[in-house]
Amino acid sequence: MEIKSIKKLKLYGFNNLTKTVSFNMYDICYAKTPQHRHSYIEYIDEEYSAERLTNILTEVANMIGANILNIAKQDYDPQGASVTMLISEELVNQPGEHVDIEDCGECELNEPLPEAVVCHLDKSHITVHTYPESHPDEGISTFRADIDVSTCGQISPLKALNFLINTFRPDIAAIDYRVRGFTRDVNGKKFFIDHKINSIQNYISSDNRDSYQMIDVNVYQENIFHTKMLLKEFDLDNYLFGTAKKELMVGEKKKIKQRLKKEMAEIFYGKNIPKVHRKL
Repeated sequence: MEIKSIKKLKLYGFNNLTKTVSFNMYDICYAKTPQHRHSYIEYIDEEYSAERLTNILTEVANMIGANILNIAKQDYDPQGASVTMLISEELVNQPGEHVDIEDCGECELNEPLPEAVVCHLDKSHITVHTYPESHPDEGISTFRADIDVSTCGQISPLKALNFLINTFRPDIAAIDYRVRGFTRDVNGKKFFIDHKINSIQNYISSDNRDSYQMIDVNVYQENIFHTKMLLKEFDLDNYLFGTAKKELMVGEKKKIKQRLKKEMAEIFYGKNIPKVHRKL
């Protein structure tokens, strides 16, 4: 969606407002056995390897109109990875030169772990870190990805929101947007924000808004905007890893569904929900 400008600002010097989107998403599943849980971690490490995350960040950079200057990536032992991307608002390389991702430094791969990607931009940065984990007793496995897109100047990280939602299709997402610093017009007047916004939801497509329950917490005077999202649709088949719904007894399916929904509610509301003990 287009960023709505307040007006055409004639600036004194460079637009040095810093705009940052933090996109925190969760994918939840049920892995019945220890082997299933181990396989889930392996699946996440392969699906969201440093190479795949680098491709996602490259698309984000292209989408917001930033130019990639350099990429460095690292896989960690026992799991995890990092990617650093230098980008600029305007081209820095000489005419005819091309910044080749494959030419960037790459460390020897160890056993895959939760993935992490860090992309530095010129005066800005993009970072991605992933965290797969499993409940030790109840079979709930969670994949979390934290993505930060921070830019200076006219380019806006809000343009990447729908791409990130569509790429990860999270069960839960928490999105923060904040604008910091100020820029001056030619008369010296300060501007602490250069576009209109009353909610992050303004920049999320109607299809995505319809798919999620959404809550806003905004501090307008501080240019801080927060939106939480919880997927409305729940089909148990989509949350089982290594087990098919038809393999489960009716009572077991009910218990698993309750565990999954409790896990999602706790993450969405950011607090532990006590178990209800019914008296016989």
